[in-house]
Amino acid sequence: MWAFLVGVFTLYGILFSISPDRTLKAFVTSLHIMLQILFPLSIAFVVLIFLNHFVKSEQISRLLGRRTGLRGIALSCVGGILSMGPIYAWYPLLKGFREKGISDFYLANFLSSRAIKPFLFPVMVFYFGWAFTLILNILMLAESLLIAKIISLANEGRQ
Repeated sequence: MWAFLVGVFTLYGILFSISPDRTLKAFVTSLHIMLQILFPLSIAFVVLIFLNHFVKSEQISRLLGRRTGLRGIALSCVGGILSMGPIYAWYPLLKGFREKGISDFYLANFLSSRAIKPFLFPVMVFYFGWAFTLILNILMLAESLLIAKIISLANEGRQ
């Protein structure tokens, strides 16, 4: 578990002996990025802890399990469309969902559906028109279902 962290600090130490200025600049940049992602990751972990404590695996499996049909598709699409923030903040939460029984199809659909953002519709309509906006978003929704199906089939073959 600590091998990655030790490896990174070892690499920084080696690079610091070769080029201290550039290594220090890289280290400060890395710290800045870590501080930026700390808040979203903290939110994801709090939600994950809340879900682990209050939501039972059977409830999640019933809503987004292997064969929940249109209800599961609709929930994963709407969840992806309404989700906000950086994508990496969702990974720990989605990993927890996967461990509770959500199928890869619904996870992939959620992640792919994130490309559709209703709050951007007025701007898109202004720049590109109604037809472009409507067709693009319908195709993005269809693409998210196609990607989810491909991911689901690929992972079924591996299990």
